[in-house]
Amino acid sequence: MKFSTRWFISATLVAAFSSSALQTLQARAEEKADQSESKQKDEENEPKLVVTEHTATINGKAIKYKATAGFIVLKDYSPKPDKDKDQIVENWQADDHKDKEKEKDKDRKKDENKDKPKPLAKIFFIAYTRGDAGDPAKRPITYCFNGGPGSASVWLHMGALGPRRAVLTEAGEALPPPYRLQDNNYSWLDQTDLVFIDPVSTGYSRPEDDVDAKKFHGYKEDIESVGEFIRLYTTKFERWTSPKFIAGESYGTTRAAGLSDFLQDRYGMYMNGIVLVSSVLNFETLDFAPGNDVPYSLYLPSYASAAWYHKKIAPDLQKETLPEVLKQAEDFASHDYLLALFQGDSISQETRKQIAEKLSRFIGLPADYISQLNLRIPSRIFFTHLLMDRNLQIGRYDSRFTGLRYRPGTDQPDFDPSDEAVNGPFTATFNDYVRRELHFESELPYETITNVRPWKNAENRYLNVAEDLRKAMTRNPYLKVWVCCGRYDLATPYFAAEHTVNQMQLAPSIRKNIHLTYYDSGHMLYVYQPSLQKFKEDFSDFLKDAIMPPTAAVPSTQP
Repeated sequence: MKFSTRWFISATLVAAFSSSALQTLQARAEEKADQSESKQKDEENEPKLVVTEHTATINGKAIKYKATAGFIVLKDYSPKPDKDKDQIVENWQADDHKDKEKEKDKDRKKDENKDKPKPLAKIFFIAYTRGDAGDPAKRPITYCFNGGPGSASVWLHMGALGPRRAVLTEAGEALPPPYRLQDNNYSWLDQTDLVFIDPVSTGYSRPEDDVDAKKFHGYKEDIESVGEFIRLYTTKFERWTSPKFIAGESYGTTRAAGLSDFLQDRYGMYMNGIVLVSSVLNFETLDFAPGNDVPYSLYLPSYASAAWYHKKIAPDLQKETLPEVLKQAEDFASHDYLLALFQGDSISQETRKQIAEKLSRFIGLPADYISQLNLRIPSRIFFTHLLMDRNLQIGRYDSRFTGLRYRPGTDQPDFDPSDEAVNGPFTATFNDYVRRELHFESELPYETITNVRPWKNAENRYLNVAEDLRKAMTRNPYLKVWVCCGRYDLATPYFAAEHTVNQMQLAPSIRKNIHLTYYDSGHMLYVYQPSLQKFKEDFSDFLKDAIMPPTAAVPSTQP
């Protein structure tokens, strides 16, 4: 009787266990099917990408490539708290546990979107890839964007790097409308795949309807969203083992420097190279604010460039080449002028007069007027005063350009003639190109420049991302950085970029990984034909240096 009872109990337990196991397997199968169905629905709900095939003449050769235009959705992947977890643990032995779980499963299925990542924004991008260049996982890929903040990537895209380019004069001026495109013989596509990114609120990129755009308007927020896009694209298109580069212009250099550290720290994604076009890493070097004398000496060589170009510099200096003039201007800015600024109100009248006269020789403004300004010439004064006798103002982005004044004789700049010279051709040709050639349709206005103020830059007054770049380079001693400077750039002057690099306090073993090149053009250095050609040649050298062969020696860790 005892044996029979034990056998009956054992048989009952085995049967119960078998039934439970079958139910568990069935539940898992149903869960797997639900997940598969959910994944399929998610894929169906993702914005469709438009893929087209093209051929362009680049570097004198016909290059076949694929263009992909569309959106990648940013989502909130932060973990959701499980409110039922504690209750499930407490009741897992209860007799009615299975029934409760079934009811909960039904509730979950009714609200199947409850635990899914919340869509936050759609990032618009255009990618160019070559299918005839071997294994995509081994081919270089470059993520590109402009700055602003609030600028789309149209400028680098349609002016320098993409396979098609807006037609300008050789000097970089607009031709009469209608505007047109041509193959870009100097595109980087023959050597690297290209992904042009429009951050949230620029181009066609927008936040979701129930998401505030301010969530993306700030240095930290921008870094996180663009960094997440790069992670998603790299994953979706299987480019994790590709040599990876970032190319940014203007505020895009700020973003690029921040991303170099963020991508390493957050995702373990290491770059081969960072390209900084018209660089600004430390905003203290650009802000003409009371108590901040740093920009005045750093702008001086660029003022001298403009004065030399427009023949307003001292006659003896006018006879010299621009590099010779700049060498003298840099020496004066770094020594006598810097010391005079440091002295402030304690400077003697004799010294003030001497410095004003020397400044006048370099920048073409009257010495008495310079003295009245306490030897401090903000850029807006220089824009309007250099050619005031001709009723002209010079360009901020490119001081070679001039425009007529409609408020003559005032200190207030009317507009930037160097911006007006390219805005029309780039905007018109892109809006036609994206529809006619890439077959991407959208009724949204393509925001080339949009207002994203207020923009949260830094907790203190001046944002300085040079430290982020220093950390990235120190942790990744293979990382190469290329800084590209226009001598006629009065938005981000080349001497300020030099100064910032010199203040990074890099170890000697990695200091050699930063390379600076200079162009006889402005902020958009590529609008000037000779600079565009040099830009392409310099990139080829940078690419070879940044992609080290497998047998290359590990950089020394010794200072």
